[in-house]
Amino acid sequence: MLLIGCGSKTAPQQSSQQQPPAQAGQQQGPPPAEDTGNAAPPAGRPSALAPEADRQPAAKVTIPGGTTLRVRLAESVSTTRNRAGDHFSATLDRALAVDGKTVVPKGTTFSGHVTSSAPSGRLRGRALLGLTLDSFHLDGKTYRIDTSSTSRVSASHKKRNLGLIAGIGGLGAAIGAIAGGGKGALIGAGAGAAAGTAGAAITGKRNVSLPVETLLTFTLRSPVTL
Repeated sequence: MLLIGCGSKTAPQQSSQQQPPAQAGQQQGPPPAEDTGNAAPPAGRPSALAPEADRQPAAKVTIPGGTTLRVRLAESVSTTRNRAGDHFSATLDRALAVDGKTVVPKGTTFSGHVTSSAPSGRLRGRALLGLTLDSFHLDGKTYRIDTSSTSRVSASHKKRNLGLIAGIGGLGAAIGAIAGGGKGALIGAGAGAAAGTAGAAITGKRNVSLPVETLLTFTLRSPVTL
């Protein structure tokens, strides 16, 4: 019975089955990273787009103070219709160069304003018109400038007035002499002089007028950096 009992016992089953070994050549570990196409360029070959820090800014150029600006008026300006503060436009007549290189080409548009505008008196005084430049427009930018002013003054009309008064006075004296002798000449001369003075007062007022294409010269008071 002992022998029969021992022979009836079976071997205990293993708690877990053994896993089959990995096949030869099968890769272990995580899968390789997917290529996104952003790999760095090979050594010695520059990138198609340079980094922002590597881009060099354009070199600045400075027009020194004292530079002469020659411009032509693009519109007429006069003491008849313009007052101090009115704006006008002009074009550069001669290109500006720095170190032999043109920095402001001929034809560049400049803007300015009237600094003074006053007609003459009717019997004395002179008309005065003053202008200055304020800025110019280049490559889509506006550059402020500080320049000297230029002015135009009318001729004195004293000589004209004296001639007008004397001429009309002489004519009155002649007419008075014919009409009434010596006494009539004196009366006629006085009347003629009065008429001449009145005529000079009416017509003696002078103005200054600068037509389109008038050439004007200004000087930069301070440097301008482009």
